[in-house]
Amino acid sequence: MKDLKLIFKNFEKTLRNSVWFDDGWEIYNRGVYLQLYKSNWYNQNQGGVHFETYIEAPQIKKKSFPICFHAEEECPAQQTFISRFLDSHGDEIRGWKGYRVQGDGYRVCQRELPLNTKNLEQRLVEEFNRLRQLETGIDQALQDIQG
Repeated sequence: MKDLKLIFKNFEKTLRNSVWFDDGWEIYNRGVYLQLYKSNWYNQNQGGVHFETYIEAPQIKKKSFPICFHAEEECPAQQTFISRFLDSHGDEIRGWKGYRVQGDGYRVCQRELPLNTKNLEQRLVEEFNRLRQLETGIDQALQDIQG
């Protein structure tokens, strides 16, 4: 298997060099675990709203890994946020190949990708670019719950 830390490093570099990145986006990367989020998504401690992926020992063993959208405990009115967001964007996500809308706990949606995917780095970029399309809806739902 290729060096996953290098793949994640290049993945982060590609995201940071994207034309949209300077518009308040941030990345948390600890090797083979990465979160992408906006500065206003309560994710300064990695427990707010974010897109996430990781390829650690359990994922290597089962030969697949997740692409996730989470709203964790630091998201204000967490369940209200998730509910409002899915009311307005759940159907859009359901239309994306392979994505499951969850809405339970902190999970908004998720997709599993096979680990043997060719061009893994490019696939990661594609999936995060897809999730990034939800930016306006996330901002709106956060604004709504804050009154």
